[in-house]
Amino acid sequence: MTYRPTLRQLEYIAALDDLRHFGKAARRCHVSQPTLSVQIGLVEKSLGVTLFERTPTSVIATPAGHDVARSARMALATVDELVASALKDTQSLGGLVRMATAPTFGPYFLPGFLPGIHRKFPDLKIYIREDRPARIEMEVSDGAVDCGLGPAPERPGLRFRRLGHERIFLGVPADHHLASQATVKASALRGERLLALGSGHRLLENVRQLAAVADARVIDDYEGTSLDSIRQMVSIGMGCSLFPELYARAEFRRDDDVRLIEIEDWTARREVGFYWRENSGRERHYEILAREADAVARDKGIA
Repeated sequence: MTYRPTLRQLEYIAALDDLRHFGKAARRCHVSQPTLSVQIGLVEKSLGVTLFERTPTSVIATPAGHDVARSARMALATVDELVASALKDTQSLGGLVRMATAPTFGPYFLPGFLPGIHRKFPDLKIYIREDRPARIEMEVSDGAVDCGLGPAPERPGLRFRRLGHERIFLGVPADHHLASQATVKASALRGERLLALGSGHRLLENVRQLAAVADARVIDDYEGTSLDSIRQMVSIGMGCSLFPELYARAEFRRDDDVRLIEIEDWTARREVGFYWRENSGRERHYEILAREADAVARDKGIA
């Protein structure tokens, strides 16, 4: 195998060419003079060429020594650029993240998360798109987006980084016979009409699970497009539905026409967090984002 000087040996050669004095070169490189002298002698022996002429009063680079020293500086500069580039990448987390989030979670979590990220990584650009969780999982798998934020994915090949979990509340009309109660048993919903978001939303699955447990009925002739539309329909007595914790805190008021109730014997919760493709080359970036988001999850009480 062709001999290759180490980076430290290249630093010694460049320093000696600059200073023409073993002692001064050694001090610049923070090594002892014998160490520097031995290492340069090793390079000369390995390359089969004299790089420096030693005299009692000075050190003079040979023509070959000048050439090697010039190439050494170029190599060291390239390595410095590589290190600077890697550092910049770390400081900006790659410069760009395409993030997709569930509309039932992202709008209520991101306002507490993004300002801190921007302060810490001012050069990072985050493009955000809202979509159904099932669609997001497919696009993360296909590389159309970099990572997802929201309910835990079900699609294989994705790595999930948990931030916490949300409680899920039952919403009933204000004039419903259960509206005055803080908690109910699932059996109290027997025969009730349950409204749900459309396919691709995890909350649809939660509504179906509750209907099975409570012997309630999911409304089949309508699939809601947003939690806001579902909430409005609940308010006018078209049925009951489920609402996740962060949405409920942000959107419900005491004087609303919808009351929130906990179901004491049906403790469904949804895990939420970041997810990305397994073996992604940017896993370190997403882990950093998740660690920053941990504080927000704790602050919101869902960690």
